[in-house]
Amino acid sequence: MIVGGGTAGWMAAAALSKLIEDRFCEIHVIESSEIGIVGVGEATIPPILSLNRLLGIDEDEFIRKTHGTFKLAIQFVDWMGDGTRYYHPFGMFGFGMGPLSVPHYWRRLLAERGSKEAGELDDYSLTASASTANRFQRQHPIRPGAGNIAYAYHFDASLYARFLREQAESRGVIRHDRKIIGHKLADDGFVESVLLEGGDSMDADLFIDCSGFRGILIEQALGTGYEDWTPYLPCDRAVAMPSEAIPELPPYTRSTARRAGWQWRIAIQGRTGNGLVYPDAVLSEDEAASILIDNLPTPALADPRFLRFTTGRRKKFWNKNVVAMGLASGFLEPLESTSIHLIQTAVEKFLNLMPDRSFRQADIDFFNAETAAEYEQARDLIIFHYHANGRPEPFWQQCREAPIPDRLRDRMELYRGYGRIFRKEDELFGPVSWTAAFEGQGVHAESFDPLTLGTPVERISDTLRQQRDLIRKGVEAMPAHADYVAAIAAGGPR
Repeated sequence: MIVGGGTAGWMAAAALSKLIEDRFCEIHVIESSEIGIVGVGEATIPPILSLNRLLGIDEDEFIRKTHGTFKLAIQFVDWMGDGTRYYHPFGMFGFGMGPLSVPHYWRRLLAERGSKEAGELDDYSLTASASTANRFQRQHPIRPGAGNIAYAYHFDASLYARFLREQAESRGVIRHDRKIIGHKLADDGFVESVLLEGGDSMDADLFIDCSGFRGILIEQALGTGYEDWTPYLPCDRAVAMPSEAIPELPPYTRSTARRAGWQWRIAIQGRTGNGLVYPDAVLSEDEAASILIDNLPTPALADPRFLRFTTGRRKKFWNKNVVAMGLASGFLEPLESTSIHLIQTAVEKFLNLMPDRSFRQADIDFFNAETAAEYEQARDLIIFHYHANGRPEPFWQQCREAPIPDRLRDRMELYRGYGRIFRKEDELFGPVSWTAAFEGQGVHAESFDPLTLGTPVERISDTLRQQRDLIRKGVEAMPAHADYVAAIAAGGPR
């Protein structure tokens, strides 16, 4: 039984109904149409494509039904002071040229020949360059046989939940529009049933809690506990406000640092999602709303909507026969667009650890350890943005002085030597992500990797120039992102 709908509930329902093909169990979703959903997480990262493939979703239909657009990068604006900007791009930097990745050779050329010859790091990213030009196509414009470029989506979260609901209900998932008012525990402490408004109850062997911040089973019923990360990430409020569509439909998420907190901008078909994440201790609701309204890219479509949160995670994501997903499992501000991804990986892990009625503790412990690691990995990159800022305001000065996890400090120190980044196991953010963030926010290597000395600097210069030219020509060959999306929306060819 899935408690709560929204993005998390219907992602879980769609995936379970797709993979449990012999119907050895029934899947029920209980959600109340009287209870709203948060619905601000409209930006994603590339792994969502694998979920859509798993569910057999036609991408063009998905884009049409969710008012979706494509996303190539996240642009960070003013994090190092007014007028600064850089991209966290998807895909790779360059196309390779030796035993090391392109940024190492770029760093050597920069040290020996200067920025005029080496160019900017973003010049070696196809997705960053296409973002600047507001261009997009799925097929790789430089290597036709290489498949698609790296991309993700922007979409309307409520329409995405509705789209997944259609998928799930077509495969037999049963929805109940009811409000849960309580629960009943068995003698062993497992959840036996949920109590519904009107006096009814519903039993189940397994519950997936997608009830949002309330955590009505994982927390209210089982008292699992919560790990508060406010000492690392001081923002605890958000205000969201849609505005009219941006005509050029930029294919990237924009995150702009403000005097306290940061503002998101997400362009989808028909409107733009905007919001300000901020600390209640510094800004009042009126001040936060004023900052957001003054910086809207287009005229507003609705009044501001406020949200309270505590950054952190449950101490257990799976407790007895309850598995928490989405906001019921924890909250990370959407600075790196990880909210929907964390739902996706929770669903995927759960499907690989599908229990019977014995609920083996080893499986539960593994799920909890892996999910905790994913949350902490995503958290560390978000902490880095706050820690390595270059802004003058008191809030940002305090962020620079706040404690950071030892693992993040070690990663920064390793990079400061020769620009080295090592991906541990199946870590979400790899060398491209960390290199973009470090270079964009002023953490630079003191020298270049000695292995680059095996390649003559003239050859490095020629090869990197050729790669920059290929990327520039590839981007010029791409259509405008707005035109590409309009063709799909009109039912045109892929």
